[in-house]
Amino acid sequence: MYRIAAIALLFALSLGGCGFQMQGTFAVPGGMQRTYVEADDKFSPFYRTLKRDLQASGVNVVDSIDTATAVLTIYQDQTDQRVLSVSARNVPTEFEVFYIVRYGLVSGENTLLEVQDLSATRSYTYDPALVLGKAAEQEIMRNAIVDDLVRILLKQISVR
Repeated sequence: MYRIAAIALLFALSLGGCGFQMQGTFAVPGGMQRTYVEADDKFSPFYRTLKRDLQASGVNVVDSIDTATAVLTIYQDQTDQRVLSVSARNVPTEFEVFYIVRYGLVSGENTLLEVQDLSATRSYTYDPALVLGKAAEQEIMRNAIVDDLVRILLKQISVR
C-alpha cells in the first residue's frame, strides 16, 4: 500500500517539476486587475461570456474606463450562418454557423495583446421537417463556438 502511495506521490511531483499545469482558470497578467471591456454590442453572446469568464478568473470588470487598469477592446463581434449545400430542388441541406471576433488589450501605455482576429465555424445538416430542432441546434452550436473563442482569448492573455 505504501509503495503505491509513494509511486503516486513521485508521479505527481515529477509532473509539477516539468511545468505541467491543469488547464483551468487563466492567470491574470499584471495590470488587468480592473479591466474595462469596450464593445459596441454589450448584449452579444461573446461579450456576456467573456465578461462572465473574466470575473470567474478574478478580474474585476469595471463599468468605467476611467477606473480601469486595462482596456480590452472588441473591435468586431459578428456571427451569422451561410448555406453550404443545396439539394437538386435548390433547397438548403447544410448550413455553416460562423463567429468572427477582433480584439486587442492595453494596460496604460503597454500593449498586452496586439489586435488579433479569431474565427470559428461549425456546420449542420438541415431538414425542413425538423425546423424547431434545427434552430435549437444552431443556437447550441453558436454558444459552443463562443465558449471556444473566449477560452482561446483568455489563453492568449494568460501567456502574456
